[in-house]
Amino acid sequence: MVLWLKGYRIVARRLRTPRGEIDIIARRQTILAIVEVKARRHAYDAAGAVSARQRQRLEQAASTFLARKPTYASHSVRFDVVIVAPWQLPRHVTDAWRSGL
Repeated sequence: MVLWLKGYRIVARRLRTPRGEIDIIARRQTILAIVEVKARRHAYDAAGAVSARQRQRLEQAASTFLARKPTYASHSVRFDVVIVAPWQLPRHVTDAWRSGL
């Protein structure tokens, strides 16, 4: 919902690839956001919850998705995180890390 309110169009949810799963793929203009959703009891716990191994899997899954969907070849790929915690609004962290994609 937070992405939709910011003008993103959801391209895919829970996309499974042989290299990993992507929670959300969203597009806004020429930006393609690969989004990992983290739900924790406290928002500060979720902020650091994407490990280096998870980032690598997400990057590989994004690479597989882009190879299958050449229509997004001209888009800038960005890795974001949405943090969900009870009694708080979801928080969208843009450009959470950089990749070589």
